[in-house]
Amino acid sequence: MRFTLLLFALGQILKMASITHRAFKRYISKTQARILIKTEDGRRARLFIFDKGKFSSMAGNHEAFDAALVFKDAATGFTVLTSKKSDASFNAAADGKLKVEGMSFFAQWFEDGTKLIL
Repeated sequence: MRFTLLLFALGQILKMASITHRAFKRYISKTQARILIKTEDGRRARLFIFDKGKFSSMAGNHEAFDAALVFKDAATGFTVLTSKKSDASFNAAADGKLKVEGMSFFAQWFEDGTKLIL
């Protein structure tokens, strides 16, 4: 439940930033990307859609994505996404608790973008 709420809150934060945060607006202005964050079993997921400066998100597991961050379980996802450590994602991937599906370029682009606003 906490993981699902976190993904929803992240969507709201990104939506506001796409309207009010100059650096973030500029960062997303030229890119089209669909980023999915989900648990391995697919029960908890949210799709983040960037369309040349416009942002939206949808709940649920979707097949059409450019990159997906797949966490072993919701607890791991919550811990990694709320961690203050800059290497939390790297460590989770090294431990086999996080996998990237699709184009890793977009996963890195998404992480860099969120660092602008969080």
